[in-house]
Amino acid sequence: MDVSVIIPMYNSEDTIERSIKSVLEQTYEGQLEILIINDGSADNSEKIVNKLIKENHSKTIIRIINKENGGVSSARNIGLNEAKGDLIALLDSDDEWFKNKLDIQIPYLKNRDFDFVATCRNNEKIGFPYKLINDEYAEIKLKKLLIKVVGQTSTVLFKRKILFNTGNFDENQKYSEDANYWMRISLNNKMIILNKSLVFTGGGKPAVGFSGLSANLEAMEEGVHKNIKEMYSLGKINFLEFQLIRLFSKIKYILRKMKVKRAL
Repeated sequence: MDVSVIIPMYNSEDTIERSIKSVLEQTYEGQLEILIINDGSADNSEKIVNKLIKENHSKTIIRIINKENGGVSSARNIGLNEAKGDLIALLDSDDEWFKNKLDIQIPYLKNRDFDFVATCRNNEKIGFPYKLINDEYAEIKLKKLLIKVVGQTSTVLFKRKILFNTGNFDENQKYSEDANYWMRISLNNKMIILNKSLVFTGGGKPAVGFSGLSANLEAMEEGVHKNIKEMYSLGKINFLEFQLIRLFSKIKYILRKMKVKRAL
């Protein structure tokens, strides 16, 4: 099965080479294409990528697509529209895959009845509300996502059919946009997260509150509430569930704020 790997890139000169090489070093022997979407970088990111393209002698196709800065969702959407593979993977420009990532994920999509396979990252553990099946994987369902989002973007691999039954990322949503996409995917597809850590993300930093977009906890919380409200408006949760999930989210937000404050 051919795999398209979409890498949004914005001022990533310090990390983009490692990210791309982590794809080139995959043990998977099928055809790969790497689509780097340059989201208006002003540093040396583009030069580094072009150098890698020139030096690439593998069968993996590497393409760079330049665009004006418009945010990560618009960059990913361009990649989704350009992707040619049977399977689509996402990779952030400061993250790296383990060499066997695709080899472990692809059999779940090829030989089993799943459409979307995420993995753990940075040695995280799968916990409530997700329940492991044979210590192998946990099913991802909408109501579980509303309580706790799993499947960091760089860990996911999914079938092309998702582009047709779900569409693209919401470009108007700047925070928790990945969670919004996963929730919409869950409405029509079978999703799992593997109990294996196969990605190294963000230099090993905590997932929320310390770096990148997730450092803005207030805006993240707004994105979370937008997602909850959207699923309620679609009739996917009832009013009582809507209120309870919103309250649970607020409590988590307060606890995160306290944790970050203690760490500073």
